[in-house]
Amino acid sequence: MEDKIKIMFVFEMMGRPPEHIRKTLGEFVKKIGEQKGIKIISKKIHKPKPVEKEGAQNLFTTFAEVEMVLDNLNLVFDVVFNMLPAHAEVIEPKELSLKSFDLSSVLSGLAIRLHRYDEIAKVLVLEKNALVNKLKEMQEKIENLEEGIKSGKNKKKK
Repeated sequence: MEDKIKIMFVFEMMGRPPEHIRKTLGEFVKKIGEQKGIKIISKKIHKPKPVEKEGAQNLFTTFAEVEMVLDNLNLVFDVVFNMLPAHAEVIEPKELSLKSFDLSSVLSGLAIRLHRYDEIAKVLVLEKNALVNKLKEMQEKIENLEEGIKSGKNKKKK
């Protein structure tokens, strides 16, 4: 994996105001280029456009096309896992060869990340279920109070 890898990444960003997301995306790309083993060849940050989706008033989206050279495949995976590009296209080399040790390292990193996401998802499901149960309890208490108030009014009328 000693061959350098030339790759085009597309990074997207959504938010508001449009000037802010464009500036933030530029800073994000700059930060990637400051990492050891990564050299940005070219970048183009596109003008933000309004999101045309119901419920997305005043939201804008933009994207950056960033061509870079990375020292090795591990760095490519680091960028993909940590920076979450919308798209990646390997430009050079046309073929890659890697050692089983390097592939094992990448796969282990992926497995660790997936386990963390799974753990987070399970905790969120438990918390959601606890909140739903609390809401049901509160709904029952409200209904009981309403019935008590109605029956109290009915007794006064008699």
